[in-house]
Amino acid sequence: MCNAILLHLEVQHPHSQYKRLNSSVPVLKLYFEGDGCLLKDFRIRRDSLEALMRCLGPERRQAWGHHMTVLTTVYWLAHGLSYSVVSRAFQVPLSTVHRLVHQGVEDIAALRHSLIKLPAGPELEEVGQGFQQLANSPAFSSCVGAIDGCHIRIRTPSGPTGQDYVNRKLFPSIQLQAVCDGKGRFLQTFVGFPGSVHDTRVMKHSALYKEALYPPPGYFIVGDGGYPCIVHPIMIVTPYREPLQGRVQSRFNGCHAKARSIIERAFGKLKVRWRCLLSKALEVNHNFVPAVVTACCVLHNICLTAGDILELLEEEEQEGVERSPPRPVRGGEVDRAGETDWQTKSRLLTTTQSSCRTTITAERIYVFGQFFCYPLVLLTG
Repeated sequence: MCNAILLHLEVQHPHSQYKRLNSSVPVLKLYFEGDGCLLKDFRIRRDSLEALMRCLGPERRQAWGHHMTVLTTVYWLAHGLSYSVVSRAFQVPLSTVHRLVHQGVEDIAALRHSLIKLPAGPELEEVGQGFQQLANSPAFSSCVGAIDGCHIRIRTPSGPTGQDYVNRKLFPSIQLQAVCDGKGRFLQTFVGFPGSVHDTRVMKHSALYKEALYPPPGYFIVGDGGYPCIVHPIMIVTPYREPLQGRVQSRFNGCHAKARSIIERAFGKLKVRWRCLLSKALEVNHNFVPAVVTACCVLHNICLTAGDILELLEEEEQEGVERSPPRPVRGGEVDRAGETDWQTKSRLLTTTQSSCRTTITAERIYVFGQFFCYPLVLLTG
């Protein structure tokens, strides 16, 4: 396969030795020769990488070739290394790595329209069944997504607006807002707001909210206490705020946390696989960060579709890299006794009776300078 690639490049550029691949480079030899495992070097399985190649379509006329662009980009995303380190790993000039990575990231991010998409029709019922199983309650059969945001660490941008990117944890970041299904697959992403902006404001500036894209009528998505409990223009169900009133609210919060935690696990898998997002700041211009994050989300969906679940490598286990546990349930432990009491809360979200329909509103009570949001049940004939 490597010889065919080299021949292809020589035909395109017969007088250029500058653009020849070095087949002895270990990372290239691993991919082009044999069926060796790519996880250690690219943090992605071979079938997932081939699926990415197919999604990108036919090879275009590029100086270094289609495969070199993809391999260099995936390697850079997987390890979060500087361009100079990647240049030495692939034995290509530094300027070439910069150009290949930027081109590859833009190409992969452009796949978001086909690989990060909202479900419709029968797919909604399948997503709802997934959240019903996660929450272990039929009340969540109409839940078709979990929404949350996470911070991507960046270098502080120069200029007077640089401090706008410093978040509440006192490091500069850009926010990623995402909605995922019950399997952790991203359904919608929105990237680019500075880290200092509140989650609610980010949501209200996204197309998801402004254009009421998702969820459709009759369905809802779940979010943590940082989001409002609203019905219009989209329906978001949040947990009860403390102080809780009774065991039913406590049980509801427990099941709600089980359903919502899938988005936190999705963020964890995203960052563990693509190390450029994990801990240290992205060494790129902040205007390029949204494309990098979107490309990682696209690759995340490709891997999940291919059944490519990343397990901790041996050296990572020794370093103590672990998956982040879900947030604890506020309001006490979940009491699983008396499951029949769940019907009270089930009527809050959905009902199987054709003579009734359930809507959700919010009662805001001003207590000690804060608004506490309590969902109420309104049954109408």
